Amino acid sequence: MTLACQLVCVYGCVNAMNSRPMNDTSFWSRNQFAALLKSLYKQGIIFSCAFLWIGVFWAVGWAGFAPALADDYNSEFLVGADFSEQVLTDSSFTRANLRGTNFKNADLRGVSFFGANLEGANLEGANLSGATLDTARLTAANLKNAVLEGAFAFNAKFDGAIIDGADFTDVEVRQDAQMLLCKAARGTNPVTQRKTRDTLNCPES
Repeated sequence: MTLACQLVCVYGCVNAMNSRPMNDTSFWSRNQFAALLKSLYKQGIIFSCAFLWIGVFWAVGWAGFAPALADDYNSEFLVGADFSEQVLTDSSFTRANLRGTNFKNADLRGVSFFGANLEGANLEGANLSGATLDTARLTAANLKNAVLEGAFAFNAKFDGAIIDGADFTDVEVRQDAQMLLCKAARGTNPVTQRKTRDTLNCPES
């Protein structure tokens, strides 16, 4: 479609130039350029191309092929918001209120949840690799089958969190938090095939 638009524009320009002979040894004057635009306007070329480009961008955005950009949700009130299945890589939710928010199966790689309230949030199946969870409150959060590999979670609170099948490989947590998590650790992550207890370096029971 874009190629067709370009060809139409070129064709229109050629026709307009042919209809208005100019001195080959001189540059276009302002009047000549204005005349060219007027000629294109009369032929509907400008509007045709504009509508074609608008259609292309609309179709791409509607189809979901537009690249996702990192967003800033710092300190926002997002209680109960739905971010499920979304690509939110490198976005920031620093100190945001995310109580009960749905992040199921979301791509949260590199996301900052520093100091965020994730109490009761649904993070089932989410990819939190390399995320920052330092001082975040994950009380009663659902981390079932989530991947947290390489995440920084020092001082994060996991009281009552569901961690069945979660992968905590190379996650930095305090020793008391590790002991708490080991009490609830069970299952194997369906993506990495790692046992939750092994990723937490839990002692053999």
